[in-house]
Amino acid sequence: MPAEPAPHLPMTLEDYLTFDRGADGKHELWDGCAYAMTGASLAHNRLVRNLIVSLSGALGGRDCEVLPSDLRVRIPEQERYLYPDLSVVCGPPELEDEQADTLLNPRVVIEVLSGSTEAFDRGQKFEAYRAIPTLNEYVLVSQDAARVDHFARDDQRGVWTLRPYSGADTLEFPTLAVSIPLAQIYAGVLAA
Repeated sequence: MPAEPAPHLPMTLEDYLTFDRGADGKHELWDGCAYAMTGASLAHNRLVRNLIVSLSGALGGRDCEVLPSDLRVRIPEQERYLYPDLSVVCGPPELEDEQADTLLNPRVVIEVLSGSTEAFDRGQKFEAYRAIPTLNEYVLVSQDAARVDHFARDDQRGVWTLRPYSGADTLEFPTLAVSIPLAQIYAGVLAA
C-alpha cells in the first residue's frame, strides 16, 4: 500500500482521472483508492535533477526522452496509476487520452527511495510496474548512500535480474545503451 495512510474513497478510473486532474497535488490510484503524493526532500530533488541532466545528456540526439514525475503512468489491466520520479520513453510516447498526461509505454522507470516508501517501491510497486509490456528497466536510487539497484527484464528467461551498484561504480542502462557514473548522480547530494 502507498505511504499516505488516508486514501480518498474508492473511485472508478474515470472518477480518479477527473479528481487528480483537478486537484492541487498529485495522487496515485491503487486498487480504486487515490493516495496523496507527499513532498520530497532536498536530497531527493537533487538526485532527480542529476538523473534528468545526466540521462538527457547521455542520450544526446537519440529517439528517447527523460520525463519528470508530473507525468503519470498507467498500469495496464489494473486499477493503478503511478507517478514515477522519472520515466524514459523511446520513440513516440503513447498517451492514454487527449489530456496527454498519462504515459502508457515507458522503457525505464526510476524511483528515488525514501524511508516511508522504500518497502512499497521494492515490493508492490515493482510488481505493478512489471505489468507494463514496454518496461525493460526499473531503477531504485538510495538517498542515504551512493547505492542503486538496477532491475532489468530478461525476456528470454521471463525474469527480472538485479544488479546492485555502489560507490565509484558506473550505472549501466542496457536498453538505452548509456552509462552514468554514480558520482555524477550523487553530485551535491552526499557529504564528502
